[in-house]
Amino acid sequence: MYPGSNTIDGSNNERLGSAERDVVALGIAVAALILFVGTGGTVLPQIVATWLGHAQNPDVILSNALLLNIALIIFGWRRYAQLSREVAERRSAEEKAHQLAQTDALTGLLNRRCFIPAAARLVIDVAETNQGAAVLMIDLDNFKQINDVHGHKAGDVALTEVARRIEALLPINGTVARLGGDEFACVVPYERRLPDKLDQLAASLIEAVRAPIQIENKEVEAALSVGIARTIENPDPATAEDCAQSLLHHADIAMYHAKKRGHNGYAWFEPTMESELRFRHELETGIRAGIPKGEFVPFYEQQIDLVTGDLVGFEMLARWNSPQFGLVSPEIFIPISEDIGVIAELSEHLIQQALLDAQKWDSNLTLSINISPLQLRDPWFSQKLLRLLVESGFPPHRLDIEITESCLHENIGVVRSVVTSLKNQGVQISLDDFGTGYSSLAQLRSLPFDRLKIDRSFVTELAHEGANAKIVEAIVSLGRGFDLPMTAEGIENAEVLKVLRTMGQLKGQGYLYGRPEDANKTFARLKEKRMLAPEVQEAADRADALAAENASSAEEDQRAMG
Repeated sequence: MYPGSNTIDGSNNERLGSAERDVVALGIAVAALILFVGTGGTVLPQIVATWLGHAQNPDVILSNALLLNIALIIFGWRRYAQLSREVAERRSAEEKAHQLAQTDALTGLLNRRCFIPAAARLVIDVAETNQGAAVLMIDLDNFKQINDVHGHKAGDVALTEVARRIEALLPINGTVARLGGDEFACVVPYERRLPDKLDQLAASLIEAVRAPIQIENKEVEAALSVGIARTIENPDPATAEDCAQSLLHHADIAMYHAKKRGHNGYAWFEPTMESELRFRHELETGIRAGIPKGEFVPFYEQQIDLVTGDLVGFEMLARWNSPQFGLVSPEIFIPISEDIGVIAELSEHLIQQALLDAQKWDSNLTLSINISPLQLRDPWFSQKLLRLLVESGFPPHRLDIEITESCLHENIGVVRSVVTSLKNQGVQISLDDFGTGYSSLAQLRSLPFDRLKIDRSFVTELAHEGANAKIVEAIVSLGRGFDLPMTAEGIENAEVLKVLRTMGQLKGQGYLYGRPEDANKTFARLKEKRMLAPEVQEAADRADALAAENASSAEEDQRAMG
């Protein structure tokens, strides 16, 4: 069966053709006409003679038969004509339905259902001329933003215009389809010795689509990510549809990689991409399953007063203790959690556990927690955090929420509302990664921050004389001018610590003071320093004394038996 053929459509056409040539209706009309000729040849001369007065009345039976023949002729012909009209209307409706089933209603392009057969036909056709076929997967990077800001009507206009621009750039025999949402796919022929022509086509598509789109006196700009996959050898015609499906799948993978690199770019499919995507899928599945299982646990990094050397608090850092992948760094699972929309659930689980752990610490120790920019987009975030505080009984003034500078580049109105709500309940707010270039002096003045954290990228290089030392000095001076305490991240050696101590009263954290530790090791550290809550410290001392007493008794029993 040739790709794209449809046996159902064929049987429908056969039925319509049969109906169009209905033998019964036509037979009635023909038979009635023959009878009319036979009967009329006898009766009509009698009727004429009667009218002229040359004969008696015609035969009544034959006259009635003639009238019946006339009625049958009229009935048969009208029935046949009516049936022909019905068949024509049904054929037109089915052709329209078939067209609608093949095309996208909004753009008029082919839809997903028909793209693979069309691509398979091109794969076969170009193989006869020793050419190759390539599939380009196209995705609009900012379509959701267009819909959210300008409305769905504007989004429809943008999709229609994008479809028109893509179609205008396709080579002869090229086909474009809208697969759904903001995804398009093209299949085009290409000369195997000139694959760079596909690079040029992808670049042209990006350039054409990024031009402003006029929508109701407003200009909207679209950004594209394009993935490219091509045939290397001529496929077997029997497997053409499988080849087309594989090309679409590979182009989709390449498009995903192009999207990760940023807007308005394209990427060629490479076999390693498929294994990376499979690994990414395994990570996504593991994250979703691991949250309710408690696989995500808080680790704690010490925060030290750089002048006195005293332990003053901890920063909570997330770790994934996966049975499949081992201990996974947050640099890996946090971005994925944000992409798949589970970062809020994951963060709430970690915060809840961290608050329970910190309840056992000395009341002078603080707990710092990083907040994802995505969480700050939630206007109810402050209420959710305050609920966790109430449930755990942890004092709000000991909690320090760290907001990265990138958050200030988002919706500043929502950020201000969340920050103000938390501040009103006594929660401390720190601006993390300060110095990376997002915030402004106006934002520092308008948002009620309690502390600035100097980004580790500046701190780690302080041991080497150069511009970073000047930058850190400037940041410390700025914090002092705003009367904001400072924390330095990334203290990894004594040379860096020595330089920081010359800059005034600072807090610091880094591997110089030890790696982040889980709750049990942190508890043991604080117990040794006698920095647990009084009742917890007392219970721990009793447990240690009892354990020592049991160990001593066991030792005496062993000596007695020996």
